[in-house]
Amino acid sequence: MDIAFALIGLLLTWPLFVFIALGVTAQDGGAAIFRQQRIGREGRMFDCLKFRSMRVGAEQALPSASDPEWQAMRKLTHDPRVTSLGRLLRRSSLDELPQLINVLRGEMSLVGPRPIVIDEAGRYGRRLADYCAVRPGLTGLWQVSGRNAVPYPRRVAMDVWFVRNRTVGIYLAILARTVPAVLSRRGVS
Repeated sequence: MDIAFALIGLLLTWPLFVFIALGVTAQDGGAAIFRQQRIGREGRMFDCLKFRSMRVGAEQALPSASDPEWQAMRKLTHDPRVTSLGRLLRRSSLDELPQLINVLRGEMSLVGPRPIVIDEAGRYGRRLADYCAVRPGLTGLWQVSGRNAVPYPRRVAMDVWFVRNRTVGIYLAILARTVPAVLSRRGVS
């Protein structure tokens, strides 16, 4: 099911994909696609793909580890590293379109827990085994339930609930809720 939906998604969005890639590259000359190591199924690392939304070299200018907002959410509401096009891509979730390629590669599912970086693994504690039991998803229960408005511990609980209770019906229900959630932009910072 993932492969079929991802192929359809890529076929429908390829003109947008090209347009965004050209826009990101034109903005500052950097690569259009950002790759970041994330934890996948069975704890295997993979390159999670996104359209680059930050300035070239932004990874070296990570926020201070003492910033309370960074500590709580692993995001900043007004991140100075994000470009103007990047803000638009993030608000619309279009920065995540390249993850359809991750789905085709078998590294991600359309629905599952949000892919996390190694630094976030500690927040899952003993529940990391649940997270690693499935492929991370392009969308999931957290994304359709408020995204950044949901505190991180609640996000972990949602990921674990999904893993332990997943069915085709829940998968399809989350997929159906994704477009309205993206359009409403609830929880998007």
